[in-house]
Amino acid sequence: MSQVNQNIDEREIAKFSALAARWWDAQSEFKPLHDINPLRLDYIEQKVGSLAGKKVLDVGCGGGILSESLAAKGAEVSGIDMSEAALSVAKLHLFESDLQVDYQQIAAEDFAKQHAGEFDVVVCMEMLEHVPEPYSVIQSCKELVKPDGHVFFSTLNRNPKSYLFAIIGAEYVLNLLPRGTHDYARFIQPAELSSWARRAGLEVRNFTGMSYNPFSKNYWLGSDVSVNYLAHTQPE
Repeated sequence: MSQVNQNIDEREIAKFSALAARWWDAQSEFKPLHDINPLRLDYIEQKVGSLAGKKVLDVGCGGGILSESLAAKGAEVSGIDMSEAALSVAKLHLFESDLQVDYQQIAAEDFAKQHAGEFDVVVCMEMLEHVPEPYSVIQSCKELVKPDGHVFFSTLNRNPKSYLFAIIGAEYVLNLLPRGTHDYARFIQPAELSSWARRAGLEVRNFTGMSYNPFSKNYWLGSDVSVNYLAHTQPE
């Protein structure tokens, strides 16, 4: 594990590490991740095309839900995270899935120093709102991707609606997530993400929103980016 970069929040790492054993339980606190994973994967495939043979990096991979889905599509996948507990679960699950993913405990900034320009696709999902300096991660993603590659982010918008839905609704009313999962002050508006992306040398190609119906318990992608959204970017 690299100790060079300090763009980490030990409380955030501890929060997810404490839940790591339940990462692959689709009825646990991680149920929302399991539910939205097919949507995230489809979004990536729509923008990239076939993932077969592509070299893909999952930044903030956690227990490996998205990493394994990418590997199942034929991609050569690496996953990095700072939670040792989550990575242990991810590695163990490979014995069950019989897939191959190279998991490493290292910060994105340090990994970029070792693997600049190596990846066709870099994904960073539901991670930017959990680090002190999101721009630093975005910059590292740019450094890691090939000049003609693709970088994907997903995060939460910051506005009264997102506070109501993502925190009050998801954490306190519907109990979709453990209380304290998110810090509203760290939510990122699309304009802020766009600005950081441009500063890092990435051009935003698309913003797509992710919505949830608490009655049907369905998620879908669409034009509403007011709560949760995905971004597709490419090097300028």
